[in-house]
Amino acid sequence: MGNTKKRRCAWAETDELLKAYHDEEWGVPQRDSRALWEMLMLEGFQAGLSWQVVLRKRDALRKAFAGFDPAKVARFREKEIRKLMVNEGIIRSRAKIEATIQGAKIYLAMGKRGETFGEFCWSFTNGRALQGGPAHSRTSSPLSERISREMKLRGFKFVGPVIVYAWMQAVGMINDHASHCFRRKQVMAQG
Repeated sequence: MGNTKKRRCAWAETDELLKAYHDEEWGVPQRDSRALWEMLMLEGFQAGLSWQVVLRKRDALRKAFAGFDPAKVARFREKEIRKLMVNEGIIRSRAKIEATIQGAKIYLAMGKRGETFGEFCWSFTNGRALQGGPAHSRTSSPLSERISREMKLRGFKFVGPVIVYAWMQAVGMINDHASHCFRRKQVMAQG
């Protein structure tokens, strides 16, 4: 009998929550505009923290931000911000909370101009998932730098090249599963 243990990306081997996220979500090409926006906002919440923290607080963040419904989040005012700042279930950073509200407004403004967030995101890769290389220590790329600049020009916050690169990996714009990882070929087939 051979070893039947699944080989994963090394970062996903340390925690059951990370394993489940890796095995079910990470790197799967996401085309839904709202889901892409939610993940970008969550990546912004991660700034300075570990992804484990975000995963542990993701359900509370979803509840606190009305299911990451941009139309609802865009209407948040000081009253809602104060409530969020005392919500122990979420990451209580005023700058990140305000960035999420601003991000919702930008998302809606794009829609009013006839531009979907999903089309905008995937336009940088001509609509296809890119296949990452073996250098898994990479934290940014020329493409993430370009997307970061474009997002900043639109007014998004917490969208530096490192955050954008992590987001690109998470939403499957780039397949950075390790070459030995059982998910690499599965995700590649979905791209």
